[in-house]
Formats: sequence, structure tokens, C-alpha cells
Amino acid sequence: MSNTYRYGVHQDLAPAELFFFIAVEEACEQIGINDVEGVILILAGWPMLPTRQKFGGATKGTSVASVMSRSLFRYELKRAVLPTLTLQSIKSFRVILTRRLSVFIGRAIPGVGWVLLARDAFMIATNTVFKYNRMVKAEDKVL
Repeated sequence: MSNTYRYGVHQDLAPAELFFFIAVEEACEQIGINDVEGVILILAGWPMLPTRQKFGGATKGTSVASVMSRSLFRYELKRAVLPTLTLQSIKSFRVILTRRLSVFIGRAIPGVGWVLLARDAFMIATNTVFKYNRMVKAEDKVL
């Protein structure tokens, strides 16, 4: 006889079905204000606003994060030491150094959003496997 499990109102669940229900519950618990913030930060960094003509190979447009940070942070360093990434520089695996704090902050904002969402995905997966493994027989555990 195969191993079957019960989870909440669900009965006679196969191990894969149990894992699915646990994953759904963990995702629902994890998704909250942090995910909304992460998505907002990612979208704020998307180059959707029109801008001046740029050199070839540059990312077309500018982002809300860039416009806002340029208006708030006017400090410049003496040398270009702050690492930044753009859509184009990511495609060519190249880091752009800047001396302007506003550029650094504007380009870092979507990265923070991606980190928040990646952390949530990691926590959902980790919590799902942990909870599932506590509930199932040894032969059904995920390693």
C-alpha cells in the first residue's frame, strides 16, 4: 500500500500532493508587504521614462528611481568608485563605476527588490521542505 497523508481538509494525499499543498500554504504565509516592496523597487528601476539621446550601447530611457535619486542626492565623489549595473551592462557582464551618489542609489534600488524576492523564494522552498519532511515517512522525505 502506498503512503498517503492528510493535510487540513485534504485526505488520501500522495507525497507529491502533500508537498504541493504545503508549498502553497508557505507561499501564502511568506507573501506579504515585503513582496510588494520588492516588486515596487524592481519596477522603480525599470527604464520606462524618456530621456535625452545616449551613446550607442547605453540603456534607452531612465527610471523613476534614477530621476528621484538625482533630485535628492547631489553628492559626488572625487573618483568613480561606486559600482553600478544597467540593463545593457548586465547583458555584457560589465560593471560601470560612477562617482555620483545619485546614480549609484538609483541603479541599486531594483537590485534590492530582486534580493527581497529571492529571499522570499528561498524561504518558501526551505520552509516547505522542512515542514514536509517533518510530516512524512522516511521513504517519502525530500533530501
